[in-house]
Amino acid sequence: MSFAPTRILIAEDHQVSRHLLQRNLLNWGFEATLVEDGEAALRIMKRDDAPSIAILDWMMPRMDGAQVCAKIRQETGKPYIYIILLTARNQKGDAVEGLKSGADDYVVKPFDGNELRARLRVAERVVALERKLALKVTALQTALADVKKLKQLLPICTYCKSIRDDKDYWRHIEEYIHNETGSDFSHGICPKCMDRVMAELERNQD
Repeated sequence: MSFAPTRILIAEDHQVSRHLLQRNLLNWGFEATLVEDGEAALRIMKRDDAPSIAILDWMMPRMDGAQVCAKIRQETGKPYIYIILLTARNQKGDAVEGLKSGADDYVVKPFDGNELRARLRVAERVVALERKLALKVTALQTALADVKKLKQLLPICTYCKSIRDDKDYWRHIEEYIHNETGSDFSHGICPKCMDRVMAELERNQD
């Protein structure tokens, strides 16, 4: 089975650094999207088809990497983007500032290729886990909506136990629940009904 390469956004205003990053990413099996400033990076990261990982240079024209981080973290309702800040600033306070802005990781220039590659693999794992969690949350929300629907007041026939749906059709209770939730049924008999049925059989035999 073939898998599409992970897409990574590179936002770097220095041409040599930008193409060095691109070459490394391609060699490591990633797909790279390149921009030269923070505003262009933000536009791409706000798209529905945004790359799942972004490498942002801290010092860029129009909008720096930390500002882009802060802006994108204000977005809600979109898949999470793992952000790595790339910068020549190497003081502890700089790292703290970058992470506070919303970055997930911080790499100092000149970067070591093996280190960056390892950090990108971590980013892939985090993104994959986030996507799986999002799918589970969606499935849970759907299940809760189904339960809520079933907990509403439903018209049911006293005699045949059919249920009237929202289109005013009467359906057998098993058919209704299957159509609404996808649940199927196995059939059996409860102890109380078993006692009643056995008592009726004994009376009929007498």
